[in-house]
Amino acid sequence: MAQLPKNITKEISIDLPKEKISLDGIVALPEGAKKIIVFAHGSGSGRNSPRNQFVASVLLKHNLGILLMDLLTKKEEAIDELTSEYRFDIPLLAKRLTGVAEWIGRNVATKHLSVGYFGASTGAAAALISAAEEGTNIFAIVSRGGRPDLAGKVLTKVKAPTLLIVGSYDYEVIDLNNLAFELLRSEKKMEIVKGATHLFEEPGTLEQVADLAALWFVQH
Repeated sequence: MAQLPKNITKEISIDLPKEKISLDGIVALPEGAKKIIVFAHGSGSGRNSPRNQFVASVLLKHNLGILLMDLLTKKEEAIDELTSEYRFDIPLLAKRLTGVAEWIGRNVATKHLSVGYFGASTGAAAALISAAEEGTNIFAIVSRGGRPDLAGKVLTKVKAPTLLIVGSYDYEVIDLNNLAFELLRSEKKMEIVKGATHLFEEPGTLEQVADLAALWFVQH
């Protein structure tokens, strides 16, 4: 899989004053970028997810900044490894994501950038809930194999253009995405990647995800 370019990529720590915690992330900003995409991971995944790093590397080629975040602290991650309790705490993940978006708006190097969300698994629901919050100005959202249905009735309040990407062999998740799609009132689109299962591990399928995501973020 493609790797993030070392010359513009750095590890960072983001302070969330409201929660009195710091979260680890990886940021990369191409010269002249006007947008930054925050990756919201779920189901035990984090900033080092190879799949999301691959997608991020493709977005960078389209002059989109990227921020891959761990939405849990190291202590929470250790607990989650044993119990899986945090990865399904959608309100908590959404609150953390909103905190990251607020940090982008405060930070001198990023405050001029428009913010988009790329959500995977339960991170997709967190992204949608965060985007629906009053005062959160998210320009576009992409969900990869996500569970947007877990955002529930909040979906009707989402204003950001939203793209749902699902593998054609991920039958249950297709049904759940269809339910979420019906609730969305914003500009929306659903793409089914042929021959793909939930993790898009089949040859060429993750490349399709990355291209679809890049196009959505560039067009909006």
